[in-house]
Amino acid sequence: MDIFLQLLASGLLLGGIYVLVSVGLTLVFGVMKIVNFAHGDFLMLGMFGAFFLFQLLGVHPYVSMFIMALLLFALGIVFYKLIVGRTIGRPHVVQIFAFIGLSVALQNLALVLFSADFRGINMPLSSAVISLGPIHIGVPLLVAFLIAAVITVLLFLFLHYTYVGKAIRAASQDRFSATLMGVSNSKIYMLTFAIGIGLLGVAGSLLIPIYSVYPTVGEQFALIAFVVVVLGGLGSLPGAVIGGLLIGVIETLSSYFIAPSMKQLVYFTVFILILILRPNGLLGRPGDAEEAV
Repeated sequence: MDIFLQLLASGLLLGGIYVLVSVGLTLVFGVMKIVNFAHGDFLMLGMFGAFFLFQLLGVHPYVSMFIMALLLFALGIVFYKLIVGRTIGRPHVVQIFAFIGLSVALQNLALVLFSADFRGINMPLSSAVISLGPIHIGVPLLVAFLIAAVITVLLFLFLHYTYVGKAIRAASQDRFSATLMGVSNSKIYMLTFAIGIGLLGVAGSLLIPIYSVYPTVGEQFALIAFVVVVLGGLGSLPGAVIGGLLIGVIETLSSYFIAPSMKQLVYFTVFILILILRPNGLLGRPGDAEEAV
């Protein structure tokens, strides 16, 4: 029983990281109806930024997450004006190639600037563990889980109880009607994309004490983020939370009871079975999948 509780706790904490990486992706899709194939590469930039802030300036990752959130928020605005905004309303193939091209460009830029070396932060916090009876919890995972929970709640409150948040929701539900009510869809899209990228600045800072960073590190997280978002329901924030926690628990349990090499097979099998029963995901709305790129 102790082993099961330990695995369950570890799975939920791992799922918290997946939620943190996925909320920006589902927010961008829910409002803009585009799939950001460069999502993982912006996470990579967030991790590199936190790494160099720590190595060069001694800024703790839990402090640098505020800096990286602002920097990636600004970067999101720049990329929206240069690339993303020009794909809105264009054929899906234009959006696909634009984001894949952006992904390749960011990876190769990181490869040229930082090389392919694996880089990590060596600090006592990385290996710190607290014990709750028979359950042992890694401090970096616990902090990432708690911050992911806080960010998700704040994002929910922002979307439901602020004027801008209500405008974002209006644009996601009916662009034409939102325009008639005075909402500028282009500004809402730019803000939404910047928020989605800014959240990756927070995620990158929280992940750097746990994972090494290298130019293609975003691929492993992007794949899981897409599974989480589709499983939870495209554009559904609560769905991303449930999907992230579910994938984290499945991955941890299957790694222990079956084999670590089989974990992806197991959660992809569960993913497919759920989509067969619920094609729109756990909390997705009918028709959202058809709007995806």
